[in-house]
Amino acid sequence: MSSFNQALTSTLGKKLIMALTGLFLCTFLIVHLVGNLQLFKDDAGKAFNDYAYFMTHFPPIKVVSYLLYTSIVLHAIYALILTLHNKKARPVAYASYAGNKNSAWNSRNMGILGTVLLVFIATHMANFWWKFHQDQVPYIEYKTDLNTLETQATEIQASDFTDYQKYTQDGMEITKARDLYKQVAYAFQNPILVAFYVLAMAALSFHLIHGFNSAFQSLGFDHKKYIPIIRFLAVWLFGVLIPIGFAAMPLYFFFCK
Repeated sequence: MSSFNQALTSTLGKKLIMALTGLFLCTFLIVHLVGNLQLFKDDAGKAFNDYAYFMTHFPPIKVVSYLLYTSIVLHAIYALILTLHNKKARPVAYASYAGNKNSAWNSRNMGILGTVLLVFIATHMANFWWKFHQDQVPYIEYKTDLNTLETQATEIQASDFTDYQKYTQDGMEITKARDLYKQVAYAFQNPILVAFYVLAMAALSFHLIHGFNSAFQSLGFDHKKYIPIIRFLAVWLFGVLIPIGFAAMPLYFFFCK
């Protein structure tokens, strides 16, 4: 076995892969949240539907999406491998719980939190990604007056166009698109789904706080100069801002739409 393969299959190598894939997923969450904020625009979903089309048809984004799927799978697999390795190395639980008292709750339950997030990802993709790609969402036409910028939205049939169109006609900007916004609004009228999303975002918060800190420790960024910044980002950006931002979306549609 080459030294490179040995490095990747070592405990340190596995932690390195966990760190890199985890940080990539953290970066994706920031971008995804910014894009999904289009849901809050009062434009009948036009900005969000434009964003959905861009994210599924722009070639570089499609490449990144495959990296995303790969990262999720690798992150989950290596988390399981490291968990089993740790249990094998310590088959008998400690008689004393001093170790547990010295570690945070989320650090001791990353497996449970990760499992909740895997179920969430599968549910999320089934409700939106799958239905969008399988042509199971309605279609809509937007007519925007270029003088007043007022927009009218009308549901249309898929046979009226192919996939997505945007053009100008008689002083109007006309956009025809798949109405993923309507699918989002419909899905988030289900109180069970909304409650699960909020629960999953709570799990995401605890998972990210510990995971973000651990990733930089695995990469060697444990100098006292960097630790305060890393901890600040872990708590306030990934532990508070991002989970609240995502949780606000189902709550907004359930209570306000």
